[in-house]
This record gives sequence, structure tokens and C-alpha cells, in this order.
Amino acid sequence: MPARTPASPPAPGPGAAPPRAADPGPAAGRARWLPWGLLAALVLVQICYPLTAGDDRARLTVLTVLLGVAFSVSHALLTRGPRAVGALLLTATLGGFAVEAVGVATGFPFGAYEYSGRLGPRVLDVPLIIPLAWTWMAWPAWLAALRVARRPVARVAVAAAGLAAWDLFLDPQMVAEDYWRWLDPVPALPGVPGIPIGNYLGWVGFAVVLMAALAAVAGRSALHPRPSDAPALALWLWTYASSVLAHAAFLDLPASAAWGAGLMGAAVLPLLPRLRTPG
Repeated sequence: MPARTPASPPAPGPGAAPPRAADPGPAAGRARWLPWGLLAALVLVQICYPLTAGDDRARLTVLTVLLGVAFSVSHALLTRGPRAVGALLLTATLGGFAVEAVGVATGFPFGAYEYSGRLGPRVLDVPLIIPLAWTWMAWPAWLAALRVARRPVARVAVAAAGLAAWDLFLDPQMVAEDYWRWLDPVPALPGVPGIPIGNYLGWVGFAVVLMAALAAVAGRSALHPRPSDAPALALWLWTYASSVLAHAAFLDLPASAAWGAGLMGAAVLPLLPRLRTPG
């Protein structure tokens, strides 16, 4: 009589959730607290930003970006694995550097602009810290979109809108500090001089390309929300709320506070009722 072999488990259906990872063990479990520690350090540095000026403020700006990119890369690695990290670095870091280098050289897609020398070393006239900023914010924008939208196209649109709307805070703040400037900054949004409207349209275009590419190459694990995304979602909400507060109350930039509160809020605030559910 032939020996019986155990039956194979049924294949998961098309709507099944991704398989759970094996228990990572105590060391990996402790490592998962790393994003929370980096987030705490980032928040502390950002709170100090309005209290400084000049070169000290420039150094805090660089430190903020370094903490931010360390947060996003470590979170991607711990929750999604090496493929997701590689995809993030390819699309946001290398892609961000490429679009900035083209932008500085040609004026496309952000308009004619130039960087000062206050943000550290440059390659092709682009401070090396700049593509790291794209990397820092692209990851939480994508993870938030996984909660807000279900269809792939809608997720790309929500993530791109949130990332592009963040620039309504970023550029006014950085231009006020003379970290970069536009050579022909008209037409501009009412109350936000020095930055052409075409720059924001350029952000929308590149953000769509970045998010579509990230979704395509990051792997299946990056297409499903997880409870471990909590620190990235906290970063996304903190970035929005703290930017509104800082521009309105501490940086004397009330118009950018209003524009950012409305437009970035349209992408960020729908996340709030979805925080309790992983998808």
C-alpha cells in the first residue's frame, strides 16, 4: 500500500491578504522601535528650528533631513524588506537627484532656480541633502495613501498630491532662508511671493512619476497597509500639523500656512478616520 502524503494547503484566493511574516525574534522586535526613536529625535529638532537663526538654522535643516531619511529608510527596511528600500532609493533618491539636476540646468520642470551654498556640498549644483528630502517624505506619503485609497491609480494620485502639497510649506520656508531662489518667480500664489506657480505644477508631475514608479518596483509587500506603519503615519500627520503651526505662528508666513493647510489637508486629513483599520 503506498504511503500517503499530507495534503497541500489550498492556494490563497485572489482577494487573500498577504502571508504573515514569521516571528522576527526579540532582536528584530526591539529594532522595530528604531523608527519611533528617530521620529522623536526629528520632532525635537523641528521644534528647535524656530528658536534658531542663520547658520545654526541651516545646520538644523540639514540634520532634520538626515533624521528624516534615516527614519524612512529604516522603516521601509524593517517593515517591507530590502526590495522596498532599493525601490525607495531608486525612485526618490536617485530620481530626486536627477530631476533636480535637470531642473537647475534647464529650468524644467520647476522653473529657473538656483541653490545657495548654505545646505552643504553640491553635485551638478544640487545640494546632496535635496534628494534625501524627497526620500524622507515620499515614504510616509505612500503609506498614508495605502490607507486612504484602494485602487492603484487612486493611491498614486493621493500620494503624489500629498507630497506635492507639502511643497506649499517647504519652498516658502526655504526661500525665506535664502537656501534657493527662482530667477523669474512670477506668476506666484497670492501672498506667497518668490515662487512661481509653475514650480508647484512641476512638483505634481514629478510626484506622480515617483509614486507610480515606487508602486511598480517596491514589491507586493509595499502595496498593503500594515499596523507597523503607525510611526510613518504619525510622521505624516505631524509634518502637516507642525507646518501649519510653524508658518502661522513662528515663521511669519501666514499665506503659506493657509495654502498648505487647505491643499495638503485635502490629501492628509482623510487619513484620520482610517487610522484604526489597516486597509
